[in-house]
Amino acid sequence: MPAESTLTRIHQAAKAEFLEKGFRGASLRNIVKSVGMTTGAFYGYYKSKEELFEALVGEPHDYLIGRFKDAQREFAQLPHEQQPEVMGDISGLCMYDMLHYAYAHLEECKLILCCSEGTRFSGLIDEMVEIEVESTHTYLAVLNELGRPSPKIDPKLEHILITGMFHTFFELVIHEMPLRDAENYIREMRAFYTAGWMKIMGQ
Repeated sequence: MPAESTLTRIHQAAKAEFLEKGFRGASLRNIVKSVGMTTGAFYGYYKSKEELFEALVGEPHDYLIGRFKDAQREFAQLPHEQQPEVMGDISGLCMYDMLHYAYAHLEECKLILCCSEGTRFSGLIDEMVEIEVESTHTYLAVLNELGRPSPKIDPKLEHILITGMFHTFFELVIHEMPLRDAENYIREMRAFYTAGWMKIMGQ
């Protein structure tokens, strides 16, 4: 049997096992058995359950984090006086890009969001929150430099609001909303959060 075909079958069996039981509850023995191979043969492909999970979700995880970081970097590199005018455009494009990527890699993204406890991937939302918090503080400094209102935000409230925003976004993926509906929900969600942040920032 060709190696590529066997690897595809391993990945399919692993996705099913991880999606049903999560990383911690998943049995490598069940995965190997469902493919009809020996454990020894499996170790010719991966050294551990962790390495197998990494093979499934590493690339989607890195894309989501990378796309989000790129958007923040693109925004920060704009002339300061231009930033207040285009903030919504850049963040909106980023969210739509991440949504479309997630829908094109739905099983892998659901593994990250719902089944990754016990791996480094379970911190995806926390990583994004920290990036967003840092970017928010940088933007507030820009507003201050421009002589615009830049109120201090309670750190706990800030963390709660940003965390809630990302959970709201990824709920669309977790529940597999029809893509067109998900796009509409993002539009409404962005309007909701943008209005709230503008109010907090006194703009």
